[in-house]
Amino acid sequence: MRKNIKLTAGIAATAALALGLTACGTASDPSSAKDGAGSADKPLVVAASPTPHADILNYVKDNLAAKEGLKLEVKEFTDYVLPNTATESGQVDANFFQHKPYLDDFNKKNNTHIVPVVNVHLEPLGLYSKKVKALSDIKAGQTIAVPNDTTNGGRALQLLAENGLISLKDGVGTNAKLSDITDKKGLEFKELEAATVPRALNDVDAAVINGNYAIEAKLSPAKDAIALEKSDNNPYANFLAVKEGNEKDARVQKLVKLLNSPEVKKYIEDTYTGSVVPAFGAVAK
Repeated sequence: MRKNIKLTAGIAATAALALGLTACGTASDPSSAKDGAGSADKPLVVAASPTPHADILNYVKDNLAAKEGLKLEVKEFTDYVLPNTATESGQVDANFFQHKPYLDDFNKKNNTHIVPVVNVHLEPLGLYSKKVKALSDIKAGQTIAVPNDTTNGGRALQLLAENGLISLKDGVGTNAKLSDITDKKGLEFKELEAATVPRALNDVDAAVINGNYAIEAKLSPAKDAIALEKSDNNPYANFLAVKEGNEKDARVQKLVKLLNSPEVKKYIEDTYTGSVVPAFGAVAK
């Protein structure tokens, strides 16, 4: 049985408080563990979204970590804010839940110092519906739900534009907002927190859903999406991240090796059958 550690509201509050106390040395403070000295015997605590991130980490924990001499603890988060603030404060040592455009935006807005270490997988964004079966069935007057955070919202609008459902201003890229739509083609849009979009699927005509939340909602991106993001040259690979200065922590480097191992590649391919795909190789830059 998995023994994931979930944050209580009290611990979450502690993480928020600790964000203002980063001058004090912690296990994730660059001044205390730049090279992993003195921390090798301590568990590496990693914040992660439940699916597929925590599932992948728990596979590593249960099957690979002991051979590498790594003690691994997984803390599950269901939002996209606390994993970074907890990493910044030292409440956790690392996190695994996000892609680079989101991290860049988060660091800029919150004055945090989180950096990517190594790419692990990609979760293709998809358009889903319980009311229509094909893109051609989406008509003027219908409503599409999209994530309301900056990067995933822009990513969702790009997916809609690429499939001819809307037109966007030239050059807006993944920073596109609803105000950048030049032709809605009669469609209406409902912005929601990414985690809640699947629950709104019965109330709208279609919804753009992040891959991890689709899987949690028992949707198969590879089978159920009526439009799916392409994986080639996709900038949205999800990666392991740490507070700047902790990249060389010996425990982090052990986890990097395991997350990019043939065993994890096979686990991802066998478990998610195209809904999540390996993105091994380069550190995100």
